[in-house]
Amino acid sequence: MFQNRAEALALALPAAIFAAAVFLVPVFILLSEGFRTADGWAFQAYVDFFFDPLNRAVFRRTLKLGALVTVVSAIIGYAAAFAIVNLPANSKGHMINLVILPLMISPVARTYAWIVILGRTGMVNELLKLVGLTDAPIRILFSETAVFIGLLQLFLPLMIISLISALENMPKDVIAASRVLGANWLQVFWKVILPLTKEGLVVGGTLVFTGSLTAYITPAILGGSKVLMLETLLYQQVTVSNNFVAASVIAFILIVMSFAANILLKRIATARNKT
Repeated sequence: MFQNRAEALALALPAAIFAAAVFLVPVFILLSEGFRTADGWAFQAYVDFFFDPLNRAVFRRTLKLGALVTVVSAIIGYAAAFAIVNLPANSKGHMINLVILPLMISPVARTYAWIVILGRTGMVNELLKLVGLTDAPIRILFSETAVFIGLLQLFLPLMIISLISALENMPKDVIAASRVLGANWLQVFWKVILPLTKEGLVVGGTLVFTGSLTAYITPAILGGSKVLMLETLLYQQVTVSNNFVAASVIAFILIVMSFAANILLKRIATARNKT
């Protein structure tokens, strides 16, 4: 047994060394820039970053939009996934293909499509004028609303796919049994479906939240310079200000936020399962 394990470790060692050299070492070098000073190692760069009111506002906006996109995608994702899982086999396959289809289209093209839809002469404004809700076009582009819509459309398929997988692995008779025992649909979801699909929710929530934090194209196009997020601020620090220390700080913050979101979702799922 020990010999087999040693052989397996020996076979995996070259791949581990390669992965560390190609992925971990560059990331470590990048992140270390935020801690290095002329006198040694310190957290001054992080203190300076959060001391700036603009940086604090960008941090709060990024966290708010990431959390909002995750929550809304979970609500829509559960409804869509539950409807798809209960379709006949042929229809289910077609619907899953439709969910996956947007992932095959470039995010740039998908984001630019929203300019046509949300612009001053776009479909939304024309519809609002048609029903009489407004006389003049309203500004939707270059706002948090536009960024939220773009991020939701971009990452919602990831949540739906994760929840479809979790719902398909759920025992088929638990919903019927809970209904027979007198539970209403809200109780069925809260006490039966949610605990049994928590792993899918954790995976989907992590993918959506992390993607919302790190997406650049969508906030840059739909938000512009008026709605800065951490990823667009990072790009400005590198290309405009040539400030690699600030860019390292932002990159480290994004990584910490991603890991923290995954840990928080797991804790919430575990606590919900215990109750």
